[in-house]
Amino acid sequence: MRPRFFYLLLALLASGASLVYPARAENASSRPGLSSAAVELREVDQTYPADAIVEAVRQAIIAAQVTGRIVEARYDAGSRVKAGEVLLRIDPRQTAQAEAGAQAQLANARVAYERSQQLFRQKFISQAALDKAEADFKVATANSRETELQSGFTRVTAPFAGIIAQRLVEPGELAVPGKALLSMFDPKGMRAVASIPQSRLVGIRQTIRARVEFPESGKWVDAIRVEVLPTTDSQTHVARARIYLPENLDGVVPGMYARAHFVTGKVNKLVLPAAAVLRRGEVTAVYVVDDQGQPHLRQVRIGEAANGGVGGVGGVNVPLLEVLAGVAVGEKVALDPVKAGIALKQGSR
Repeated sequence: MRPRFFYLLLALLASGASLVYPARAENASSRPGLSSAAVELREVDQTYPADAIVEAVRQAIIAAQVTGRIVEARYDAGSRVKAGEVLLRIDPRQTAQAEAGAQAQLANARVAYERSQQLFRQKFISQAALDKAEADFKVATANSRETELQSGFTRVTAPFAGIIAQRLVEPGELAVPGKALLSMFDPKGMRAVASIPQSRLVGIRQTIRARVEFPESGKWVDAIRVEVLPTTDSQTHVARARIYLPENLDGVVPGMYARAHFVTGKVNKLVLPAAAVLRRGEVTAVYVVDDQGQPHLRQVRIGEAANGGVGGVGGVNVPLLEVLAGVAVGEKVALDPVKAGIALKQGSR
């Protein structure tokens, strides 16, 4: 049975891409030249890739501190809130009753203490009796302040400005101390958390540099700081690393999958511009441009992104990819595969 990639290459040929036949010379001279860049051998960062999960630097699970029915939920997941803004309200009647009872006890304790002071001055009671009255008054004062503080907890507020990640309760549910009500995070600061084998720690700690790749979007960002935690897991022998990302990254939210590329040294690699690579299913190829400016489709094998390798094309820096097979140093590749494919199709007519 023929290999699967053979059929994929046939599909490319059907769309006008040729692996063998060059464009006709008469058409090559009439069409504008293709922008190209040379395949180069460069010293780039040697990296160790690791799977990572994005989390917010500042995040919180907000729990209830009093008992009562939830009477209002003002925000849902995805809502932006300001610091101190009321998120939920809990029925205050139970705490109000407790506060009223504590104030009544405080009033009685104050009267009893003042009376004990008078009786002590008249030598009708002992020092021990006066001390007990004073202690009762202090306990009642503390209870009154605590219930007053508890009354304020019926208004659940945002501890900082951010985004509601999840609302875990609905109006009518019973809130009890310790029950999680909401979770939120500050979108300004994000970090990726990855696990590193013990054998890789020495090289990573020497450089403390990394780049983070988001495969779904194709976005790459340089870490502003890398923090390797000082302990390793006793069973798996891996350490956790926190890779801090630039502030206010669009489309990056907690829970996203990412790949962290930790720099461990320098190495020479054959590289080409990432924009030159054409991917169609399982086929990865580039358009090699010959001395006459004619493009030829050629299958290549691509490695990882060349961290630290940025090429200048037309005065603009472009990211580079490691190429493992298919092209040689000095060969030129078209920077716009779509345009090269159209030119090849027109030239083969």
